[in-house]
Amino acid sequence: MFSLTPDEWTAVLLSLRIAVVATAVALPFGIAIAWVLARKDFWGKALLDGLVHLPLVLPPVVTGYLLLIAFGRRGVIGSFLADAFGIVLSFRWTGAALACGVMGFPLLVRAIRLSIEAVDTRLEDASRTLGASPFRVFLTVTLPLALPGIIAGMVLCFAKALGEFGATITFVSNIPGETQTLSTAIYTYLQVPGGDASAARLVVVAIVISLIALISSEWLARRAGTRLHGG
Repeated sequence: MFSLTPDEWTAVLLSLRIAVVATAVALPFGIAIAWVLARKDFWGKALLDGLVHLPLVLPPVVTGYLLLIAFGRRGVIGSFLADAFGIVLSFRWTGAALACGVMGFPLLVRAIRLSIEAVDTRLEDASRTLGASPFRVFLTVTLPLALPGIIAGMVLCFAKALGEFGATITFVSNIPGETQTLSTAIYTYLQVPGGDASAARLVVVAIVISLIALISSEWLARRAGTRLHGG
């Protein structure tokens, strides 16, 4: 009978928690930057686009190391957060969420940007001529029409966060019950004698969760598209 041990359940639930938090926190920033890249022309746009997508081409360990330097207890940002607000990210599950959010951010931004670029600007112009403010146009026209891409970006970010390994283990280590996610738990079980069964169970769980996320994303995107087009 297929059943998980308490330690395996802990890794699964922690992974889901980290992936959800990472996606939720990254979403507003992803939408804002995607809109800027899709609708604005300015000096340094190519540099901003490159920085956003840098985690995709950097080795994940390098990204984790940079996070450790910046957000570690002795890092510039990390020391400020710890001293001013008592927030410590390194070797905590919140740090894992940060690492996962950073790694999934490029996928989130790219999907949303492509969706915003596909929105007919004439619809936005028509709303402005009727007296709508730029922010209202964004909320009532651009955002609803870009919804399928937003959903796709969220799922990609969630899936990346769920499977992230290199940046997470470098920044927050592999602490059972605190930072040990599905990926790091599988890695740990593969390193110990007799851990193959536990690793296999977690692999199955990871596949099932990923499939559910992809199927749900497709269903939600189709539903959003149908509602927008009045089907």
